[in-house]
Amino acid sequence: MRPLLSKTTYLYGMQCHKRFYLNRYHKNLANPEEEQAQAIFQTGTDVGLLAQHLFPGGINAQGEDKWHGEASVKRTQEYLKTHSIIYEAAFLFNGVICAVDILVRNGNAFYAYEVKSTNSVKEQHIEDAALQYYVLSNCGLNLQDFSILHFNKEYVRVGEIDIAQLFTASSVMAVVEAKQAFIPKNIADFKKLMYLKNIPIVEMGPQCNKPYACNFSDYCSSLIASQYNSAIEEVETRIENRETRINRKEWESFTAGFEYPLFFFDFETIMYAVPEFNFSRPYQQIPFQYSLHILLQPHAKLLHTSYLGNGVADPRPDLLEQMIRELGTSGSIITWNMSFEKGILAKLAIDFPEYQEELLAIHNRIVDLMTPFRPSQAIVQSAAFNGSYSIKNILPVLVPELSYTSLNIQEGGTASFRYGQMGAMGEEEREQTRADLLEYCCLDTLAMVRIWEAIEKGMV
Repeated sequence: MRPLLSKTTYLYGMQCHKRFYLNRYHKNLANPEEEQAQAIFQTGTDVGLLAQHLFPGGINAQGEDKWHGEASVKRTQEYLKTHSIIYEAAFLFNGVICAVDILVRNGNAFYAYEVKSTNSVKEQHIEDAALQYYVLSNCGLNLQDFSILHFNKEYVRVGEIDIAQLFTASSVMAVVEAKQAFIPKNIADFKKLMYLKNIPIVEMGPQCNKPYACNFSDYCSSLIASQYNSAIEEVETRIENRETRINRKEWESFTAGFEYPLFFFDFETIMYAVPEFNFSRPYQQIPFQYSLHILLQPHAKLLHTSYLGNGVADPRPDLLEQMIRELGTSGSIITWNMSFEKGILAKLAIDFPEYQEELLAIHNRIVDLMTPFRPSQAIVQSAAFNGSYSIKNILPVLVPELSYTSLNIQEGGTASFRYGQMGAMGEEEREQTRADLLEYCCLDTLAMVRIWEAIEKGMV
């Protein structure tokens, strides 16, 4: 029987019937594939290969095939006769093909392992494993256990990667068995979807980004754009009305404890799935850049300095030494959403105990410029904020002459991704990326300065 469904399409169906249908019959409507999405996929592939070292000596049933198909299923059946460990072992039942990352045989008993590049087991991993259990068990395998191999979030790299410590196996056998009664119905429902003549009508909602961002979001958004023209016009009119109300008494109370010099500060971070550097964990936020604008006193000339790693070496040692030197021992450190910066500093203090005293002192001087814009505080209010207190929503209202839209990098996710690619870039591209990163992070702190000044001068 030729496969009708795969693990991927089954999970699409679990997320959204419309995504399932579009993926099968209208792939041309998918969003343009982004470089970041490709990198995420490659990370998953690399992690899967790394996990195979926990079970050495196996054979790969996928061979040179790009996708799992009937050839992979046939190879798996042959390898089951001769090998106790099979990577990408493929099975077909009831029109569903699936491949388990690592299959281990011990006598007549089998143990399945699915590798995930996360720090814990997610609900979608269980749905994935439940389908695989259904197919494998109905193909006659005596499955004794099914585990998710994921990162051990407590693992700290020291020296070479310790594969045995990096991964941990979490059995999901009990919950997977409990889901078996629902699998045949889901499969039958998805097969019925294949015979629809028209695209299913599904309203956009939380499922568009959960558990993963849908790759047909642009298409669905375009369908509803005309329905919201009047609402969009209303929002645009409201944004044009930039009237802002400031509770002066509360603003003065908020800033009463601020001490000059004022340091407007912002980190950019990157998370590596597999720890790149000593004294780092899976998916730990590694600061690779900061921007710092300094006002020594009211109406003083604005100063700026910054740090940016080279994309290869651990950026933290040089970053924290320069940061400690430039922030000194007095003055308020102004951030936007201080829990982020404080969290980074607290982690640095643990990983670099020789700087703990200085880092915790910096941590304790941080204040949060986002606070006055929270609706619960109601210190600075404007209808044009549209209920948001993101700096990217506040800035166009209070300081319309500043904008992120002209930058090559406009948000933190792209900044992190581009930094992670720098080590493999040619010199010209690397220098352009450095310039783009510096420009982006600089605007983050300059935006805080200008917002501060706008409120202080009463020009809003």
